[in-house]
Amino acid sequence: MKVHLYLLTMFLGAVLAIHLAMNGKVGAVLNNPRVGNALFWCIGALAAVAIGMTGWTSSALAPLKSVHPVLLTAGVLGACLVFAIAWLIPQVGAGPVMITLLAGQILGGLLMSHFGWLGSPVQPITFMKLLGVMVMIAGVVLATFSK
Repeated sequence: MKVHLYLLTMFLGAVLAIHLAMNGKVGAVLNNPRVGNALFWCIGALAAVAIGMTGWTSSALAPLKSVHPVLLTAGVLGACLVFAIAWLIPQVGAGPVMITLLAGQILGGLLMSHFGWLGSPVQPITFMKLLGVMVMIAGVVLATFSK
């Protein structure tokens, strides 16, 4: 088992929560989440270019013609997701947003693995996985709506 990779993933989940809350805070301070998100993505784009240049070769984009155009919309999808999450955090709080977001990610990941979407290794949904999802959803409800 690749425990270190799962620990890294958990750490990245915590960083993601901080990252999204930071974006939400910028939008709240500016009193304009759309402008805050645009600023966030512009700075992120510069960082992405800088990181991408570290692996640049003259043939880096040669395989681009074999990428389905729909896959290239991931940047738009990401910008919309981050905007929505950054808007939601000041509305309902970081905890409820992250817990509910995580539940959606788990359900989405389970379906992606079950059907092998986007090149994911096929891992069928089992009774135990469904039981785990039901326990997780119960946990989301308890953590989000209990006083």
